[in-house]
Amino acid sequence: MTLEGLDDLDRTILHSLQADARGTSSQDIADEAGVSASTVRNRISRLEERGIITGYHADVDYEQAGYQLYTLIVCTAPVPRREELAAEAVDVPGVVRVEEVMTGAENVHVFAVGRDSDDLSRIGRDLDDLGLEVADEDILRSVHSGPFEGFDTKNES
Repeated sequence: MTLEGLDDLDRTILHSLQADARGTSSQDIADEAGVSASTVRNRISRLEERGIITGYHADVDYEQAGYQLYTLIVCTAPVPRREELAAEAVDVPGVVRVEEVMTGAENVHVFAVGRDSDDLSRIGRDLDDLGLEVADEDILRSVHSGPFEGFDTKNES
């Protein structure tokens, strides 16, 4: 790992973990990169220490788990309090993710899960009590994600 940024091994590790963190071993990555598994484990530790890898998360199908309403609640926060309010919003029961948006009035996106409209109404009230103004609510059908292609060292020219 260079001081200036990520090298090919770092990018290979990140791409592999984003593609399938649970099903990819250090040995799998080592075999692909031509290094030892201990080198990969050391690099992962350093990526974690530097805050580049911030966690490992399960992708949950909330509908299959009995929660019919996976919702994006778009909020407005005063810019000086945006970071503080976003950090507090993640502690509201039912909220599973909060994203800060750098531009526009609708600058906090809250992802919440509920069984029914009463759950979502309570979450909206709780967000309002924090100081977030709810601008819009959208029921999400599904979310798809994948690894960032910029980390894929196999496809570099």
